[in-house]
Amino acid sequence: MDNQFFEQIFWGNTIKQYCIFVVVILLGLLFKRLVSRFFSLALFKIFKKFAEDIRGETFVSLLIRPIESFITFCTIYIAINNLTHPLNHVLWHRAKTKAAVTIGDFLDKIFLFLIILSIFWIILRIIDFIAFVLKHKASITNNKADDQLVPFLKELTKTLICFLGFFVLLGFVFEVNVLTLITGLGIGGIAIALAAKESLENLIGSFTIFLDKPFTVGDVVKVDGIEGTIEKVGFRSTWLISPDKTTIVIPNRAMIDGVLENVTLRNYRRVNFHVGIVYETDSADIKEIIKAIGDFLTAHPDTKDGYATFDGFGDSALNIQVVYLVNNMDFNKYVRVKEEINFKLIDIVKMYRSDFAYPTQRSISDH
Repeated sequence: MDNQFFEQIFWGNTIKQYCIFVVVILLGLLFKRLVSRFFSLALFKIFKKFAEDIRGETFVSLLIRPIESFITFCTIYIAINNLTHPLNHVLWHRAKTKAAVTIGDFLDKIFLFLIILSIFWIILRIIDFIAFVLKHKASITNNKADDQLVPFLKELTKTLICFLGFFVLLGFVFEVNVLTLITGLGIGGIAIALAAKESLENLIGSFTIFLDKPFTVGDVVKVDGIEGTIEKVGFRSTWLISPDKTTIVIPNRAMIDGVLENVTLRNYRRVNFHVGIVYETDSADIKEIIKAIGDFLTAHPDTKDGYATFDGFGDSALNIQVVYLVNNMDFNKYVRVKEEINFKLIDIVKMYRSDFAYPTQRSISDH
């Protein structure tokens, strides 16, 4: 009697099929978190020796969502395939073979697409974890080139995996002959199709940066007037942090084509400016001002090779040139030293009975 009940057919499916459908869906949704965590921890054992200093929870937190997605898609796919109607309903016929395409065939393609995406999502998250471990190991070494190389290799590997996933989807879901496609396009065609001209130039620029090593992560550089600290060299661009903590993203092509100055490689920062004093200042006082400035710069513990000279006659001021080197490369310290010296210059000029000039225009009348 019970078997007859479950064998009753409603809308093309038996009650047994509907029960299996509901049970599979409920089991998948209820236990997907538990199963995904179990598989994440099991997979972590493969990387345990490689990631000795990293907690397993880091790996689990990266993988739990993509594995949950994979389980969800597989669960729904298995549940739906236990049904007969309306999966056997014909949607259209193929143009070449005249073969019937049913709702079931169409759903198979959709779920195959989603399952392949979730698999490659898992692979990308594993790459993220490997990069995280390598970045941690690089941070405890004195070689800054490691800190620069890890993010680049991470982006490069993920890009290659995305290209591979694209071809897998073309082959398995859309039934495209990938080998024929690659042969037809050729290597040059693939480069044009998959990477724009600028992207290819930025990629070449990134390789040039790693080969020539004009800078490493943490260096202070100036590119065409833009100054900042190198934070990351990526697949397409380089990230800088400016002195006011603004993130600046510069394409790698611009990093190698522009005028690049590695400030960190310098031992000093050079300061060169003019001080304009009023024309009423006596020549003896000008000499005393120049001497006082030079003596102060020579005695200052954070400057080197400092001097002051009477540079010439301006439109409304007598120009004194001040030049010195700051021997501390920290930007905040550099700014503080400049500020201290500027205040001292004000005191020196005032001390010797002079003042700072400002633009004036004097009229000369005939008598």
